[in-house]
Amino acid sequence: MQFNITFRQFGTSDSLKEYAREKVERVNRLLDRAGEAHVVLSLERHLHHADITIHSGAWVLRGREKSDDMYASIDLAMDKIERQLRRYRDKLKTHHGRERVHHRQDLVNHLKVRHAVFEMPDAEELAAIAEASQASGAAPEPRPVAVAPVPSASSVPPSARVVRATHLAVKPLSVDDAVMQMNLMNNDFYVFHNVESDSLCIVYRRKDGQYGLIEPHAPATPAAATGT
Repeated sequence: MQFNITFRQFGTSDSLKEYAREKVERVNRLLDRAGEAHVVLSLERHLHHADITIHSGAWVLRGREKSDDMYASIDLAMDKIERQLRRYRDKLKTHHGRERVHHRQDLVNHLKVRHAVFEMPDAEELAAIAEASQASGAAPEPRPVAVAPVPSASSVPPSARVVRATHLAVKPLSVDDAVMQMNLMNNDFYVFHNVESDSLCIVYRRKDGQYGLIEPHAPATPAAATGT
């Protein structure tokens, strides 16, 4: 397995690197296909964040956690990955080696969506910013707070500040497989190309534990009026 690790906001640690490698390799033994692992360890606001991504064939497994101790964060992140891996282990074996053929495959391979996290000032702060900007003539400075998936930077409100943005490849999958991929990544939503309806769709996890599907729906064409 190819193993990459990145340290952010604190110095490199050989002991943390070896600890993370051992944890990842233990899970890798459960995979039928050797994968590639990317580990990002960062320190933010006195919390230790571990973001671990493992690629195995066409599938992506991801675990993200934070705590007061980096070793504990690595353990928690890997626990998430291992739980989903054990849950879908049989299906992963079934899918390995099975190629999907789709007449829009070339288009899908180049399609990506942008997921941006941005902050919005609240109403009181907007009013204070507006008053200050009117008094000084300076442009208002927004203070970023909501999290939302957006397709491009142009759709982010001008008063918002983008905190983080990632680009996600859109894969051709069935709804069942999209739900599986979402769970393997421990995400609350997943954007995919639905091979059954040939459209861009989103699956998401509901608060009641069930799943939702968002897909485009063309309005029915009204029947032509007939004369008598």
